[in-house]
Amino acid sequence: MSADEGSGQANTALASAIEEAGCTHAALARRVNELGRCQGVVSRYDRASVTRWIQGMTPRGRAPEFIAAALAGYLRRPVTPAGLGFAVQAQRPVAARALAYREDVSETLHTLAELGSTDISRRSLLGAVPFVAAALLDPQRQWLLWLLEEEQVPRLEAVAGAGPVEEVRAMIGMFDEMDNRFGGGGVRASVVHYLSAQVAPMLRQQGMPASQRRQLFTAAAKLAAMAGWSSYDSADYGLAQRYMIQGLRLCAEGGDRVLGGQILAGLSHLATSLGSPDEGAALARAGIATAKRAGSPLGMMRLHAMAARAFAARGDSHQATACLHSATAALEASHGAAQESVWVRFLDHHYLEAEAALVHRDLGEAVQSERLADASVHANADRRRRQAISRSVLATAYLQQQRLDEAIGTATQALDLLGGIHSERSVQALRDFRTRLAPRRTEPIVREFERKARPVLGAAA
Repeated sequence: MSADEGSGQANTALASAIEEAGCTHAALARRVNELGRCQGVVSRYDRASVTRWIQGMTPRGRAPEFIAAALAGYLRRPVTPAGLGFAVQAQRPVAARALAYREDVSETLHTLAELGSTDISRRSLLGAVPFVAAALLDPQRQWLLWLLEEEQVPRLEAVAGAGPVEEVRAMIGMFDEMDNRFGGGGVRASVVHYLSAQVAPMLRQQGMPASQRRQLFTAAAKLAAMAGWSSYDSADYGLAQRYMIQGLRLCAEGGDRVLGGQILAGLSHLATSLGSPDEGAALARAGIATAKRAGSPLGMMRLHAMAARAFAARGDSHQATACLHSATAALEASHGAAQESVWVRFLDHHYLEAEAALVHRDLGEAVQSERLADASVHANADRRRRQAISRSVLATAYLQQQRLDEAIGTATQALDLLGGIHSERSVQALRDFRTRLAPRRTEPIVREFERKARPVLGAAA
């Protein structure tokens, strides 16, 4: 990370926020480093760094964003870099608008069209697009208000013959296949372009039958969610958040609660993975409320699994275990993928095994994590992204049991898999393993692994 710059004046706003938060300088510095590491930014701030910031030094790069996010977590309210006295470049208008859940869906379509166009053809105009945990509260609230106002779950009528809905669904299927084979990073530009340049304008046309229009909004919501996941896989976390928020608004227009719950699951995953498990848990619970009466046990299974991930990241073993039990019960209640919504048919017991392995990893329950991660590795031989993630989790389970040779061997296999996919989620899982190697970095086998991993994972913190 670049060196800090001095303004010559004490930062009283930052000092007041730290005092109100009641955190030590060392604790704040650690949290800033953790949040940066979650987004692939290596920093080594310490309590002296915090003292310098208070004295007027401004950290460069994305550090003000991470400082604001850290203090927001302590204070339980939104905090911005500007509110902490840091001079930051103003967000581009579309990047700011895309964080909002608009009542007028035409504004959503306009935002998606502009965001997608700027993202693909004029990317430099977007500048840095940060993930903003505090911005997740309003979309969640707006969605739940919509949910309360609905008198019943809308039943979408079938559309006979060919038409725009059938075409869009076919494209979704193709994008899904490419995503599963090569990771979201490889398909991201195609998804964003198709959504913003073709589907969004299609939804602004007049004269479409109401039932077809609702289904097209739902398909567009799925595409926006895919744009979010593929941006996540490209390490574009701020864009991932914005596409998912806009997808949630489109989903309300289509009236599909199953898909709405899945988009909330995606936002929960994103928040938890980026160091905001409180928001992750809240989003998962909103998703559970959404899908409760939607007749989708598999959708409920995934949402309970996301809640378990969030609680495990918080170190809450009791809640995490309870959520895993609920996920298992939901899975057992399903009558099979063919009886479920098309949006959740990819979910099965292997998916739950993989997510449960991550929960047990974060809770330090290595034996359970090993069993489930190993099962996931064998079940996902043809899905390289899931294979890479599960091998990284399995490596961590071995490490937690002091089986270093097995841990390094398994992590090396995960590293080899990363060469064929474009998936930041897979990279994150292996970075988590590497971080846990820190106490043993002097050992030759660890030094050799770090040498091999550096071109893919970047420098270690």
